Amino acid sequence: MTEPAADMWAKSSYSGNGGQCIEWAPAHASATGTIPVRDSKRPNGPVLIVSVNAFAGLVALARNSA
Repeated sequence: MTEPAADMWAKSSYSGNGGQCIEWAPAHASATGTIPVRDSKRPNGPVLIVSVNAFAGLVALARNSA
């Protein structure tokens, strides 16, 4: 997989400056159908690649636990 460029990463508008967030690459998702996810505190760390359905489940879980 080609790593998304630094400017392609986004985080939720609900994220504060506490550093406890994940980032995802929406443009990469549109192009490939898979969604790269990473820890915002470790931009050079590992990237988890998930399906669109798995990412939707992650978002739903986060919304329901907030």
